[in-house]
Amino acid sequence: MYNLLIAVALGVAAAVATKLVTGSLYWGLVPGTLVFIGGYILLARRVATRIQALSTQAQAELSSPSQNQKEQKGKVERAIQLLEQGLQYEKWQFLVGPELHSQVGTIKYMVGDLDGALVHFAQGTDRNGMARALEGALWYRRQQPEKMTTAFELAVKASNKEPLIWAAYAWCALQLKDKEKALKVLSRAVEANPSNEKLKNSLHQLQNDKRLKMRPYEPAWWQFGLELPTQPPGGRQVRFQRR
Repeated sequence: MYNLLIAVALGVAAAVATKLVTGSLYWGLVPGTLVFIGGYILLARRVATRIQALSTQAQAELSSPSQNQKEQKGKVERAIQLLEQGLQYEKWQFLVGPELHSQVGTIKYMVGDLDGALVHFAQGTDRNGMARALEGALWYRRQQPEKMTTAFELAVKASNKEPLIWAAYAWCALQLKDKEKALKVLSRAVEANPSNEKLKNSLHQLQNDKRLKMRPYEPAWWQFGLELPTQPPGGRQVRFQRR
């Protein structure tokens, strides 16, 4: 990555300059190392600041109210464009590209562009547990249980303290008529989160041959688009658009 190469070059230059002054390369190791570390940190922060600015703008687009579906679609497209601008820095800094791809994939999934989401999930990072969980849900919707399992396993590895991801994993397994797998998933979830009452209750439901209720995980559960949101008091039911 470019930032690393530039930092190495700066460190070497500092070491060589010190050698020319002192006549000993040994004395150049310390300033060379310090310049390398300091230079890399500064360069990485510069990229991170620019990426954060783009992410903040994208979030503002997504969170601002829309008057109609056309306006909402425009906001989503602008948010994606902002994040994709950040991809110009993927050769400059480690992990930038994969994380941005995960974010774009997440947005595309939630607006129903499953094909587009899959393209970005394939280039995404395994460190983003929610993105991998949504990918798992995507494979569930396409009836590919092996790929679903692979994605969800990456998700719970990255975010094993996130109850929603465990519950979504178990829910998908249960819908595929694999109750044994769902029980194992929730057992692992409780083991990783022994004080979480939601997961304990979910496990108890399956152990007693009851339906796995996802209401305790709402409203975050709705972003998976696998169930219709519950009827809000005095309001109309919101429906997800599926493709």
